[in-house]
Amino acid sequence: MTDRYAVFGHPIAHSKSPQIHTAFARQTGQDMRYEAILAPLDGFAASVAQFIAAGGRGANVTVPFKEEAFKLASRLSPRAQRAGAVNTLVFDADGILGDNTDGAGLVADLTRNLRCTLADQRVLLLGAGGAARGVIGPLLDQRPTALVVANRTVRRAEELAELFGRGVRACGLDALDTPFDLVVNATAASLAGDLPPLSPRVFTADTLAYDMMYGRDTPFLGFARAHGAATADGLGMLVEQAAEAFHLWRGVRPDTAPVIANLRT
Repeated sequence: MTDRYAVFGHPIAHSKSPQIHTAFARQTGQDMRYEAILAPLDGFAASVAQFIAAGGRGANVTVPFKEEAFKLASRLSPRAQRAGAVNTLVFDADGILGDNTDGAGLVADLTRNLRCTLADQRVLLLGAGGAARGVIGPLLDQRPTALVVANRTVRRAEELAELFGRGVRACGLDALDTPFDLVVNATAASLAGDLPPLSPRVFTADTLAYDMMYGRDTPFLGFARAHGAATADGLGMLVEQAAEAFHLWRGVRPDTAPVIANLRT
């Protein structure tokens, strides 16, 4: 019997997850199918329950349901607990396991695909919402010299710094005036086609500017490039976090490189 998986979101029609997981299944010989499900804004838990009742084995969760998925899970992985949000669910006899693969996906893309060293580097994370919170723990595990969280509303950045401790520093976007080795844009600005108010002094010729948004050349990437930085979008992160979820569900790790290359074309 073919196992069923899905991604829940609102909106969801744009999702590349079905394409990615179908490619993984084909590559690894797994008997499964994967679909995109549009959950009503006030009906996420009911949609998941309906999917489980129909034989669903696991799911991904995207905007705006990651914090709701965190509450829905009957048990949480350590990285989901740190993130305070869930993007991957496993349905089994013990209930619902919630995990968060976003940070692992980002680190895998940076270190494996982009050959970016994170140890002893100065890292700047722009934004203090769920996207930022989900990646702080895995970034810290790479032992950077500094991890600065900068946000338009400073208090939200300070809350994350207090939560994670271990050398995380918080500041406002307007307080940035020194260079970083890696600048990760986790703000919603790129969704709206906007540029976070940034000093060009955070970029040098040795900086990698990384936007979690994928599929378009964002104002952030253009600004970084204009000030000498190398740039990358979040497509690799998308595929790598999917591979982490796939491994959790199926016990096999797919080769991400051909899937990333196929999506790029």
